[in-house]
Amino acid sequence: MRNRTWMALVASLAMVALGVSYHTANAQTGSAKSADHGMSKVTMAVAMVEGLGDHKVKGKVTFKQMGEGVEIEGEFTGLQPGQHGFHIHEFGDCSMADGKCAGGHFNPNGGKHSSPEDPGRHAGDLGNLKADSTGKASFKMNDSMLSLSGPNSVIGRSVIVHAKPDDMKTQPSGDSGDRIGCGVIGIADPKIEGGH
Repeated sequence: MRNRTWMALVASLAMVALGVSYHTANAQTGSAKSADHGMSKVTMAVAMVEGLGDHKVKGKVTFKQMGEGVEIEGEFTGLQPGQHGFHIHEFGDCSMADGKCAGGHFNPNGGKHSSPEDPGRHAGDLGNLKADSTGKASFKMNDSMLSLSGPNSVIGRSVIVHAKPDDMKTQPSGDSGDRIGCGVIGIADPKIEGGH
């Protein structure tokens, strides 16, 4: 009986030791994974814009983290000549033909609709695209309000192109008319988007 009790005790201690060893290894692996994940900072993002409903607009917008701000560049085709409101909207959803599922302008700081130069604006207020006579437009700006991480991150949100110019004063959206193009902003591979 004593031998059986002793053997059971040794077996129990061995199981406990194995369990501690297993959990310690898993905890260490998990910590390493968490640390690795924390170190993989997002530096590039991209949105591929497609026309909503019957609209033919197409475009590509890239976002590059630059210190405390973001460099935004875009190329578009299929626009009517003239100016078109261009904003970042709250939700990354382009599934409805009218684009309303993208929500309102991205506004984490509770600002009012305004121009890109106004520090009290919606974070998503990017002003206007200007399309030439062939319907092409280019866009480039550096913005210190937006980010690719934290509360002002654009990741998982959407870019919207509007039918009319943004007057940069009418609340809440600059009287920029229908939503004619939409693209969800996702994390991009900097090796590809950065041209390396």
